[in-house]
Amino acid sequence: MRVIFVGASRLTLHTARLLLERGHDVVVIEKVRELAASLNGMLPCGVIQGDGSTPAILKEADPANSDYLFCVTDNDQTNIIASLVGRSLGFRHVVTRIDDPEFQHICIELGLEDTIIPSRTISRYLAAIVEGQRPISMSAMIKNDAALFSFVVGGQDAVRVDQLALPRNCRLVLLYRGDKFILPDDDTALKEEDEAVVLCHASSLDKLRERWRHAELGRDDLVPGSLADT
Repeated sequence: MRVIFVGASRLTLHTARLLLERGHDVVVIEKVRELAASLNGMLPCGVIQGDGSTPAILKEADPANSDYLFCVTDNDQTNIIASLVGRSLGFRHVVTRIDDPEFQHICIELGLEDTIIPSRTISRYLAAIVEGQRPISMSAMIKNDAALFSFVVGGQDAVRVDQLALPRNCRLVLLYRGDKFILPDDDTALKEEDEAVVLCHASSLDKLRERWRHAELGRDDLVPGSLADT
């Protein structure tokens, strides 16, 4: 596969090295000229020197023939902008790194479906170890045709769970209300700004995306997407 990285961060270097060892094609876009030049001696990969949040530079990376765009600089705003530009240029899969969890809702509403929050993932993993748990990756549990979808509850969705009228083969499995985690039942009342997570058959994803895209048209055409952090 062909993978494009925006930003020569430590995360980029470690991941790129692993991908190269496994035979994948890697290109790194780096804004700082000196750092971009040093990459040539560090990794056997393609290097583009420039601002990876601009259309001109991302076009050089050949979106049509690339499989993934990882926006993993050390700046959340840059990563979000680069992800939106990359998606508009036709990258098949766009992954966005954010360090500030406050940006998570924004990423969901903008339709950035694959968002990673490294600090949150690591902190949960360490806390689980302290409590004697054996952390299991979400990707290891969600198999075959199962999928996850999340959306931010708007005014018209502020109803009981059993009144939400989800498509067949879909079930609302959890809510995040601020810092609170809720396991809902049919009588649980949804509130505006809750983040709802739905477990569904993969064939229902398009219906879910279409429904909540229309529901958000009154909010500057923002588009909610799939689960941001697992």
